[in-house]
Amino acid sequence: MSQTDTSLLDEVVQWSQETCRQELKSVLPKLTSLHHKSDSWDDHIRTLKIITDMFLPHIGLSELEDECFSKILPKAVTVFHSMMKEIMDQVGRLSSQNTELCGFLRNILQGMMQIIDALSSCVRHVGSFEEAPDLEAIRSLPACILKVLRETFQHCKDSEVLYCGRLSLVADLLQGLFKDAYSLQKGLLDLLDRISLDSSASEEEVSHIVTVIHGLLDICSVISNLDIALYASTWKFLIKQSLKYQSLVEEHLHHHDISNSLSDNLLAFFHNCVELAEQIKQAGLQEAIQSPEYKLFQKSAKMCRFFANILVRYIKEFKFFLTKYCSSFHQLYLQIISKFPPSLCAPELPTALSEELKAAALVPMDVFLLQLLPLRPFAEVVLQQDLRLHPEQELPQCVLLVSIMGQLSCQPEEVMQLWFAGSQFSEETPRLPLFQAVFTSFRRCHVERNVPVLLPGVMLKGQAQVQVTLHQHICVHLCASVAVLPPEYLPVLERCLVDAVLQADTQTALLATDVWCFTARYGTAELCLHHVLLIAQLVKMCTPECYQSFHLGLLLKRMVFFMTPNHQMKLVAQFPPSELENLRVWHHVLLRVLSQDTRHCVQTEILDLTQKVLTSWQNGGYKLGQMDKVNVVLLSLLVVVRGQPSLEEQCVLTAVKIVTQLWSRTSPDQIQTHPVLQFTLQLLLSISAVLVKNIEPQVICQALLCLDAVVAQKCADQLLLAALEFLSSLRKVFVPPDSQSQILPKLSSLFGVFLANRSWLLHQHALKAFSDFAEDTNHEEVVSQSLCEETKTKVVNYLRKTVNAKEDVESRLQRLKQEALVIQQHNEKLENNKENVFNKPAADTVEDTEPCPKKARQETSAEEEYSRYIQTAESALKALQALAEGKANTNAPPPPWLESRLQELLTLITHISTVRHTT
Repeated sequence: MSQTDTSLLDEVVQWSQETCRQELKSVLPKLTSLHHKSDSWDDHIRTLKIITDMFLPHIGLSELEDECFSKILPKAVTVFHSMMKEIMDQVGRLSSQNTELCGFLRNILQGMMQIIDALSSCVRHVGSFEEAPDLEAIRSLPACILKVLRETFQHCKDSEVLYCGRLSLVADLLQGLFKDAYSLQKGLLDLLDRISLDSSASEEEVSHIVTVIHGLLDICSVISNLDIALYASTWKFLIKQSLKYQSLVEEHLHHHDISNSLSDNLLAFFHNCVELAEQIKQAGLQEAIQSPEYKLFQKSAKMCRFFANILVRYIKEFKFFLTKYCSSFHQLYLQIISKFPPSLCAPELPTALSEELKAAALVPMDVFLLQLLPLRPFAEVVLQQDLRLHPEQELPQCVLLVSIMGQLSCQPEEVMQLWFAGSQFSEETPRLPLFQAVFTSFRRCHVERNVPVLLPGVMLKGQAQVQVTLHQHICVHLCASVAVLPPEYLPVLERCLVDAVLQADTQTALLATDVWCFTARYGTAELCLHHVLLIAQLVKMCTPECYQSFHLGLLLKRMVFFMTPNHQMKLVAQFPPSELENLRVWHHVLLRVLSQDTRHCVQTEILDLTQKVLTSWQNGGYKLGQMDKVNVVLLSLLVVVRGQPSLEEQCVLTAVKIVTQLWSRTSPDQIQTHPVLQFTLQLLLSISAVLVKNIEPQVICQALLCLDAVVAQKCADQLLLAALEFLSSLRKVFVPPDSQSQILPKLSSLFGVFLANRSWLLHQHALKAFSDFAEDTNHEEVVSQSLCEETKTKVVNYLRKTVNAKEDVESRLQRLKQEALVIQQHNEKLENNKENVFNKPAADTVEDTEPCPKKARQETSAEEEYSRYIQTAESALKALQALAEGKANTNAPPPPWLESRLQELLTLITHISTVRHTT
């Protein structure tokens, strides 16, 4: 600076305020020019302070920008930046020994404080006018101040790292610098709050206010960990300005940056609350109430609630500019929900802290969700068909869908269409109907279903909520949604229910069955009939072995409960039990739920058809090719005998006659050779278990002989479970003394075999069957003779409900997660195998159906046929021998025709032998 310039400054400093006012027009241009040309920081700051302290108070509002601000503020920012850069360059050499550098840096910091003070003078002067200034009249002021503030706060934030262990040498000045900047920002925001723009604002004015908003956003990114009060006030003003000038700035704002920053802040404070709550829990809540951690938790919770509310408000006002960011909002929701029970990754927190955290973050999520519902991109994100989520987010996704379902009833038609209907046209982004998405999400929560996690139930009759399983929680909300569902979405609901019932996961199918049953009860009787006929037709089309048949059969069984007597008769008329192909339907119906007339009709037709098929089978020489039909009618017979508590006497007699005939023709060797006969034996055992009180002891004896031979070989689990059912049922029977020597030892032997079985499933059922038998039987000797030392201990432990080894929580969770993967793979394998699910033809008539000539022959060899028939004859003769010996011990004479029939058998055997030797 030249001598002349210095002299001018020295002279001006001596002036009074009145002289400054009088000389303003002539001296101010010289001072601003001098300020602009000054090379040293000291000269610049000195000139700046003279202008702001002595001449600025005399400049009118209309002249401020052109005469002063536009000329001095940009240079002030440049100087401030260069001073900051010098500190950054020199701070690495700072030490307590280097007093010269220490003094130099302190002088720079003091100079920066003077610049901030000069800017504060500018703000105070503009604020001193009674009328609110136009933004155009002070356009340089906000932008320049925001740049200085950002650099100042960034420096203060980084000070610990920058100054490292030397912070104490400048700490007092840094503290003063921060306070001055804090005060400057407060003054600027108060000033800006007085300014108003109307709809006629120029593009320049709009640009200025957008610059201010983005500048504040930039400052927010710096001060997030610096000062909570400053951070909150800055964000509050930023949002306030955005909403104040919404119509002017909405197309110019960086919505992505603002919404992302709000979301990140919400999550940051939320996770901080969770961490602090865990620390407080470890310290003990009672002792921690007055701790710094608890106070910090409360501050963080307050900020969490603050940002949640701001985000909700921002989305509400700018939702149509935020559609690109719906995926982020979806993830935000899932991340917050995942930290609350019943999520398996949620921390266990003290109740008081958990409630505070819920109020801060969880409660606002309902309003947050409400704002997003009308947005198509949000629906497309949430309802993706192949939504790839982290396992910990599967339950939060399910909770999200249930929450959406609960809010839709009060939404406009177009919003309900968006969520309920799914994508309608190929050009749309694919999205599932909401009901289908709920079932899909529930299916993926395998671990949570099996833990099981518990959620709040529904308050009933003024009673407090209870905790319910995930299945119950979703079922209640699904049914509530169905109850208020507009009629045009019922076809969509029906399709979703069908899809859910026909998929492989049984628990999901059960959930769909529950909802379907509610729909049937809530709707008309005609709708129920329509659904029952549809389901019955699907059952008839299914192959009996497929999982779809099981799921549909369960649904049909429950739906029949809701039918009127007249409609039950229509079901009989549509699917007459007298036709073999319809028995697949009646296998799944509980006859006791039918009206008396309907039940009598069904029972009669099934019994008549059973007799007809068995007669045809017997007349055909007991061909194996007819066993499928025999099994079908036996399964129907089982439905009849299980169908009601007390069967009609004629029904019992007919069923017992059939069972007796079949046991007399049962050959253990044939059963091992032909799998179809294993199913026959399984059905025969189950029917015999129901009718056991009416079966003759010799038939029971024959059944035990057959069972003893079969169990010694490898058998299907279903057959062995039926055998246990039969053995357990014998507790109801008192064996006559003349039959005890043949029946009781076999019974003890069989129980011993089953109790020693290594399969956990069979062993558990064996314990149950044996315990039931031991509790009710009159033949206590069977109990003691069935047990060895090892099995005796297991039975005692079972009765005492002793748990051998208790699985810890973490191990159980890991096991369930591994099981989930296996089950998922199994279900996918089932669903990918679509062959022969609905296309296997049912038998049309009772007569034999000859195989196609082009198919491979199913006939057995001659040797196998001889063996099979000899075994059948041998088994029947042994049973006859046991009967004759038993009757002889009671002095009961044999029937008079027995001798002649035996002679006929001898003649027949001689004839067969002669034919064999002759050929």
